[in-house]
Order: sequence, then structure tokens, then C-alpha cells
Amino acid sequence: MIFFNLKEQTKKLLPLFLGCTLVLSFSCQKIEKTVQVKHSNKKQPNVILFVADDHGKDALGCYGNNVIQTPNLDQLSAQGTTFNNAYCTSASCAASRSVILTGKFGHATGSYGHTHDYHHFSTYENEKSLPLLLEEEGYYTARIGKYHLAPEKVFHFEKTLKADQRNTVQMADKCKPVFESEKPFFLYFCTGDPHRGKSTGPNWYDPNSFGNKREGYKGVETVAYKPEDVIVPSFLPDSKESREELAQYYESVSRIDQGFGRLMDNLKASGKLENTIVIYISDNGVAFPGAKTTLYEPGMNLPCIIRDPFIKEKGNTNDAMISWVDLTPTILDYVGADYKEKAFHGKSFKKAIINQDSTGFNEIFASHIFHEITMYYPMRVVRHNNYKLIYNIAHKLDYPFASDLWVSSTWQQINRSKAKYYGKRTVKDYLERDEFELYDLKKDPDEVVNLANNDNYKEVLENMKERMQTFQEETNDPWKLFWSRDYSLQGTGLDL
Repeated sequence: MIFFNLKEQTKKLLPLFLGCTLVLSFSCQKIEKTVQVKHSNKKQPNVILFVADDHGKDALGCYGNNVIQTPNLDQLSAQGTTFNNAYCTSASCAASRSVILTGKFGHATGSYGHTHDYHHFSTYENEKSLPLLLEEEGYYTARIGKYHLAPEKVFHFEKTLKADQRNTVQMADKCKPVFESEKPFFLYFCTGDPHRGKSTGPNWYDPNSFGNKREGYKGVETVAYKPEDVIVPSFLPDSKESREELAQYYESVSRIDQGFGRLMDNLKASGKLENTIVIYISDNGVAFPGAKTTLYEPGMNLPCIIRDPFIKEKGNTNDAMISWVDLTPTILDYVGADYKEKAFHGKSFKKAIINQDSTGFNEIFASHIFHEITMYYPMRVVRHNNYKLIYNIAHKLDYPFASDLWVSSTWQQINRSKAKYYGKRTVKDYLERDEFELYDLKKDPDEVVNLANNDNYKEVLENMKERMQTFQEETNDPWKLFWSRDYSLQGTGLDL
């Protein structure tokens, strides 16, 4: 240690002290934008976040489908809390996953669309994600399966496990070492199912396989479905093509269910089941036109089942409106982290689970910009109580298609036959959208009667617009400039 006479050194140190003061003053402005977590001395629960790929509420027994076989997920529902009004904020894989792990909307973090191939969107490097925050809390963090995030330094996990994303049984067995951790663990388990596979035929009339194989997957029992038995959601045409593809989709979902069951068996065998929070969600809706990539209900109102082993009451259903931007603060709340609420755009809904009280959870927002880079179609959504407003910022453009949805036999049957309707919507209304779409979901759950131009709903429309503008201001949404067309808000273009 070096000692010095303070009086003699004051003149030498004063300039340095003043400089440091200026640096600290400048840094404090940035600290407010970062997430700081203080360590807790409480016994911390383990957390498993299980994220399926393109799985809608339409294909789960616990959400009312009496055809599909999902006994393990149904059991999770029977042991936990099933949310009826859980929403992704962007109905696109990569963009949605960034929101899940940052607690912020993608328009504020640069997570505009896909990270892979030439799309190459990436989250800002100064963001701090959930696995990093949990690691600071003393957690062992591990991931397996689909990643679809960038950059790695922002979404870093201590351990990356390798397995076939389509074989969730194999994935579950690969996770056994995680359960042996002496530290509390966070496992991010992401399947490749039930995402569509590559187009299966050159004529586009063959049903997509959704990753299914004739020979099946090792350790997985193939659960096949007949097209005539499936339940066709109301947003889809009840056609031969839709039914064939839904049957393939169901098979892929049943594969997920088996893997989830194996994961829970392995967790129970480890002795840690009763100290583990288990969360099941999907990144966005089913991969059919009208769901995935849209902010209609089939695209964003998703399964969310949470098992909190410390709650005595089981089999609860909850109507609280929550969204994926709330997941990071909720998990931090569960593990006892002392975090700044203003560091996130979402808020913890832990109390809604523990108290089974949805009070204060009557509004959600959504923000979609890209899927693939050729799919620029920014949309914003506010749902408040029963009303939902969609703002189609690029409404003068035809609604774009994801490549896998365009080639689907379900869509091509409509496209080639020049059909007037796609489900309950006209094809014209699906492709050519109004600037504003206002729906009363209680009276019109299929979102087919746009009230935005109805004089009887002027007051409702203006109220919803105000809520949306406030949301955009508070989350620093660059697309807020389209309300005023004040393009000076884009900045100077100079790198200053």
C-alpha cells in the first residue's frame, strides 16, 4: 500500500479528481439505462424456460383441443397456472426471443428481425440479457436447442448443450448434467418443433412435414393424426390442404410433449422438481398465414403455462394480460433479485400467479417490424380491456409473406384458385390493410369487423391512439415519427 501526505498532493490530484468526477457524472446518465442486480441471500429456485417454435394455443389439450395428444403439457397445466391472455410482442422468431430475454421491445434494442442468413439483425451490444443477470445472481446458466439471437456476448450462457432440435426427448436427456449443478440453475430449453420444415414438393401442393420423418426419431413415439380429425382454427380455410398440414403440425407438437415429459421425469429424478419454476411458452403463433408474422390473435395470443411448486392451489387459469416483455422481470422477481423496474419495458406478473389476481393486468402492447428483411411491415398494437388497436404503419404496401408461409399448400390453394376468402377474411382484406384496425374482441374474437371508421367508436379510437403514442414515447420507438410525419426526428445522419 502506498501512503502520501494529502496536503502536499492536493494540487497534483485535484485535476485528476475533477476529471474523474466529470467521467462519473457522464456515466451515471448511462447507468440508469442498464440493469443492476443486487444479490439476495434467500434460497433461490431453479428456473426452466421452455420455448417452443411456432406453437399456438390451437394445438394444446389444456387450451381446449380434444383431439391433439399433449398429456405432459396438460399435466403441467393441472399442476400450475394457465394464462388465457399471454402475448408475444412480435410474431417472429428472433425478434420475439430477444424480447423474452431482455424485457425490452425490439424497436428499442435493434432486434428488428431475423439474425440468421442475410437478414443479420442484431441486438445492441450494450444490452444486458436475462442469462447474464442471473449469472450475477449466482446462477448456472445453460441453453439447448434453437438460439436465433445475436450477438453472443449479449445472450451468453455458461453452457451450450447440443442435440437435435426436433428430438425433444434427446434434448431432455442432454440436460441431465444441468440438474446436477450445485448452484441454482437457469435452463433455456428451445425446440425446433413445430416450425415448418423445408417445402416437401415442387408443386407446392404437398403438405409441409413440420419436421416429421417417416422413420421417426430415436426414443420418440410417432403420434400421427388423420386430416379429417383435426380441428381447423377459424382463421384458416377448412380445406383439404389445411387439414393435411394441420395433421403434420399436430404430430410435431406431440413430439414436443414427449420431450417435455422426459424433461420433467429427469428433473424429478434429480430431486429438484419441487424447487424449480417451470415456464412453457411459444415464441409466436402457428406457421400459417393469418397467424405467424401477424399481430392478429392467432399470431400473438399464445400458450403460457407456469408451474410454481410453492403455490398450494393447482390447476389455476388466469385472465391477466401479460406479454413476453414481462418475462425477464418476472423471473428476476422469482429468484429474489433486487432490480430496477424502470430498466425494463415489462413488469413482473409474479403476484398475478401467487394471488391469482389479474387486477392491473388489463393492457398489453406489441411491436413488429420485420420477419425476413424483405418483409418490412411495421405494426404497433395496444390491447386495453376488450379493445385492440392495430396500427399498420406501412399500410400502403401489400402485406408481405414469410417464405415458408407463401409456399405452404394451404396458401397456394387459395392463391392459385383465386379464392375470395381466406378463413373469415377476404383475401383482399388480408393483403390490403387499413391504416388502423380497431376490434372489440369480446364481440368479435376473429377480428373481422374493423371499427376504426365507425362513428360510434370515435372516442374509443382516439383513446387507443393516445395509449399507443404514449407507449411509443416511453419505449423510445423510432417509428413514433409517423404520427406527425416530422422526419427531423430521424436525426442528422452524421456520426457525431
